[in-house]
Amino acid sequence: MARAETPSRERIVAGAADMISRRGLNGTSIRDLAKHARAPLGSTYHYFPEGKQQLATEAVRYADTMVTRILRKELDAGPVAGLHAFLALWREIVVASDFRAGCPVLAVSVEEPPAEDAAPPALLAAAEAFDHWEQLLTDALRAHGAAPDRASGLATLVVASVEGAIAMCRAKRDTEPLDRVAQQLEALIVGALDRSA
Repeated sequence: MARAETPSRERIVAGAADMISRRGLNGTSIRDLAKHARAPLGSTYHYFPEGKQQLATEAVRYADTMVTRILRKELDAGPVAGLHAFLALWREIVVASDFRAGCPVLAVSVEEPPAEDAAPPALLAAAEAFDHWEQLLTDALRAHGAAPDRASGLATLVVASVEGAIAMCRAKRDTEPLDRVAQQLEALIVGALDRSA
């Protein structure tokens, strides 16, 4: 019975990822993150005793896992299918939120970290997420015939372009940047695979 009343750790993490994707990390407090997840502050600190940075790190890892799962599944059909799935995921998030939400990984990446010497764990988790997505795309491009030296650069271009287009969509309140990027990236991927044939 107590279990039904206590919000799950995963629900708190998912809520934090959503909140960070909307307001950024610096624009939210641990109290805001708990409230957005409809979780008592005490439960939030129970699951995340290190506070906001720990919860933010988990939120970035949650987003990474979600995107990685979709990419792995869709890239089996080829790099173009993986690109379409990557774009569709972010299009759905941006449109469903009325252009209020984007990517929590990007949100954490572009904010000024605390004035500590070491990079905060959430920023390190963001770098790992981008690495995971790039590696999955690189592997798929190579497996489908792209030149090995071109595959990694093209994978980086895909991730960077899509992330930038998400930010532009939010600013313009329009999906046109994502549509334009989609056309260009698909042409580049098809070209990279055709040249290898």
